[in-house]
Parts: sequence; structure tokens; C-alpha cells
Amino acid sequence: MVKVYTIASGKGGTGKTTVSVNLGTMLAQLGKETFLMDADIGMANVGLLLGLQDAPVTLHEVLAGKANVNDAIYECPAGLKVIPAGISLQGFQSADPEKIRDVMNEIVKRCDFLLIDAPAGISKDGIVPLAVADEVILVVNPELSSIVDALKTRILTELVGGHVLGSIINRVDLEKPETMIKKMEKVLGVKVIGIIPEDPNVRRAGSARTPLVIKYPTSPASKAFRRIGSALIGVAYKDEGGGEQKEKFIERFTKALFAKKS
Repeated sequence: MVKVYTIASGKGGTGKTTVSVNLGTMLAQLGKETFLMDADIGMANVGLLLGLQDAPVTLHEVLAGKANVNDAIYECPAGLKVIPAGISLQGFQSADPEKIRDVMNEIVKRCDFLLIDAPAGISKDGIVPLAVADEVILVVNPELSSIVDALKTRILTELVGGHVLGSIINRVDLEKPETMIKKMEKVLGVKVIGIIPEDPNVRRAGSARTPLVIKYPTSPASKAFRRIGSALIGVAYKDEGGGEQKEKFIERFTKALFAKKS
């Protein structure tokens, strides 16, 4: 059965697109036919992270009725299929976000997973991605403004008939994480389904226009993405080597999170 996840956040700068790119790449690495659509048609950062900023046909043209979705699909590392949004403001003005439903209906015929990178914050353009997904995953930083804005996004998702699977806490300092996670779950009202540690390799991979899980597969954040991806498809996590002490907590905690969810 095809699963559609919208990756959302309450504010910009949480690392939502980084999570979308790397979780999508990891699902593809794990053998699942995975598509990633950049529904953030205003900012369009997916293409920048994957070196597709000069793609001749993008989601902008598709949403404007000027191109077929097949012409806007690009194969990236690990076989991840990406539909980037364009970077031009003119293309943004011509794009009709309501047509995202039509694009999604076409894509789900050919994949196991479709990830939708939603616009940050609360906006008209962001409502459709929240409503069309099977489940929404919130990307949150462990700071008050991010948590409060994520709560607003959760409430909006429910108002438009969507469902929030849970949250991924990104850029985590692993000192006293249990306390932070309990507070996060209490405020947001949803389970934490994964934690991504602060990792300097994320920035390096972004500069190289390559997914972190490809460029630095044994880094702490890459292993966290593998754990989350493995849990989403229901397979055992396999450590690729190069472990560090602090990752033992992530592994133990992620297993406990998905055990509670099931």
C-alpha cells in the first residue's frame, strides 16, 4: 500500500527540507520506490540541496498547466525520484497549489512512498499538503518558538481533516533528552517518532549538494535517519558501522518510541 507523508514545520529553519531529502533517500536505499515532491513552491529548497536548481521543468510548470508531471521527475542518489519546485518568482506566481492533488494522484500510482515537503508556517499554499497526505510528520527544533509554531501546524492539520503521525526533533543536543522529549510530547500532543542529533556533517553535505545519508553514511544524523526509515517500513535497523557512544541512546530510544506507537 502506498503511503503519503507530508513533512511540515511551524517555522522556517527547522531543517524540514533536510529531513525530507534524507528520509526520502534513506527509504529509497532501503529498497522502496520513493518520490519526493517539493510543495514549498515559494522557497523551493529541495532542488538546491540536490543540485537541481537549474532543472528545465519543475513543479511550477506542472501546476501552471504548462508541462506534464512526467517531465518534472528527476532521479537522484539511491534512486530517489524528485519533483523539484522552481526558483523563479514568475513561476511561483503562475503555479496553482490546488493542482498538487492532481500531481499526487498521478504519482501514487507508481511508488511505495511519496514524501511532500510542505511550506513552513501557516499559509494558503501550505494547507493542501497538510490535507492530502495520509499522515503529517512535524519537524521541530528543541526551542520554544519552534514548538509553539509546530503546535499551530498540528491544529491546522486537524482542522483541514489531516492526521499528524508524530514529530521528529531535529538538531538535538543529547544532554538530558528524555526530559526534553516528554515536554515536547506534552505540548504538541503527539508522539516523538525520532530524534536527529546535531551533526556538522549536515552542513557539509548540503554544500556538496548531496544527501547526508549518501555523503556521510556513518555520521550520527545519518544513522538516525536510517533508524526512522527502517521503523517506518517495519524492518530491523542495521548499523552501518562507525558508531559513537551517544548513538546508543538514539537507538534505544527510537526502538522504544516505535514500540509505544504500535
